[in-house]
Amino acid sequence: MNNPPSFVDIHCHLLPEVDDGAACWDETLVMAEIAVADGISTVVATPHQLGSFGQNRGEAIRGKVDQLQKFLDRHGVSLRVVPGADVRIEADMVRKIQQGEVLTLGDRRRHVLLELPHEVYLALDRFLPALRAAGLVGILSHPERNMGILGQPHVVSELVDAGCLMQVTAGSLFGAFGPQIEQFAQLLVRQRLVHFVATDAHGSRSRRPLLRRAFDCVVQLVGYETAVDVCCRNPAAVVAGGHVASPSRKVSGPHLGWFPWKKAG
Repeated sequence: MNNPPSFVDIHCHLLPEVDDGAACWDETLVMAEIAVADGISTVVATPHQLGSFGQNRGEAIRGKVDQLQKFLDRHGVSLRVVPGADVRIEADMVRKIQQGEVLTLGDRRRHVLLELPHEVYLALDRFLPALRAAGLVGILSHPERNMGILGQPHVVSELVDAGCLMQVTAGSLFGAFGPQIEQFAQLLVRQRLVHFVATDAHGSRSRRPLLRRAFDCVVQLVGYETAVDVCCRNPAAVVAGGHVASPSRKVSGPHLGWFPWKKAG
């Protein structure tokens, strides 16, 4: 198998002392070293914004990312870090993005990483048109781990048809969150409903910033080129503020609408 291009991670809680991610600068340093050793060249630092983390403001995140880049450079860690956020969906989210208070990925004012509550699915119908009107593209983080979506898995394809992109967590693909989520994540990949695989890393001991094992899993599921798309090309396009094309659908295996846990959650 060919060696892949360097990985780009668009969802990583690398910034220290801002949310439930890295607790201190030493842990951030170890996380960065783990990422580089795994083949990751660029990380979008995505601290939580809105919801329970309303205190995290855009300018503070930008400043801390700049501080982190200098910190890593001093320590000889060849990792590029750019600002972003993991944004809890709220009514005035678009306005705050337009004002620069809430960050998009890479701070490009194009792609916004959307976080739902883990326990329920809140319909995104009214948010997606507002995003489009503002020139923004939504990326739903870890849909495979949302209990409400597990209860109505067909909403994923409906959201993709409506222009929302999907980011699956690397660990979901090999059972880090349990067999049900593993099965669903792999099905989403096989159905070509996944645009990005990202680490959603929170620490240096668990939830670590690793992508290579997930890359290999995607290769086994759908092939090398798609694995490069979701782990390298597409996330790099987001960092550059470019366009991310949806892959052609190829239905194989069970359909989303009749998964065994359809009525659960």
